[in-house]
Amino acid sequence: MLNLLVRGPAMKKLTIGFAAVLLLAAVALAQDDDLALLNFVVIRDYNGKPIRNASVVMHPVEKNGKQSRGGLQLKTDAEGKASFDGVPYGKLRIQVLAQGFQTFGDDYAIEKPTVEITVKMKRPQGQYSIYEEHPEQKKDEPGAEKPPEKDSKDKPQ
Repeated sequence: MLNLLVRGPAMKKLTIGFAAVLLLAAVALAQDDDLALLNFVVIRDYNGKPIRNASVVMHPVEKNGKQSRGGLQLKTDAEGKASFDGVPYGKLRIQVLAQGFQTFGDDYAIEKPTVEITVKMKRPQGQYSIYEEHPEQKKDEPGAEKPPEKDSKDKPQ
C-alpha cells in the first residue's frame, strides 16, 4: 500500500511550502485594495463616433518619469471600448494607436478603484513646408522669410 504519511525533512519542506502559499495569498488579498479597473473609450475627435480595433497600450511609469519595461496592449471593440481590471495604483502611460489617426499619448495617475479614460483621436495634420504660401503668417513677422530661389547659387551676388 501507498504510505500517505510524510515524515522528516519532506514534512518540513511541505510545511514551509504551504506557509509560503498562504503568505502569498494573504499579500495578494491585501493588495487587492490597490488595484484599479480602467475603462477606455476611443472616439473620433470631429464627430464623436467610436473607433473600433484601436490599440490601447499601457506602460507603468517609474518615479523618475521613465517608462518601465513591459506593458499591456488592448484592442477596442465595435463601440470603441476596452477595459482592464487589476491595474496597480501609480503613474501609467497610455498610448492609443489607430490607423488613419494621430497617435495619442499621455500619463495618468491611477488613484481610484475605477478610472474612466476617454480618448479623442484626431486626423493627421498636413506637414508644414517653408516652400508653400502661408496666408496666416504676415510678411512683417520675424521668420517670414522668402523661400530661396532654386538657382540662387548660379546668380552673382
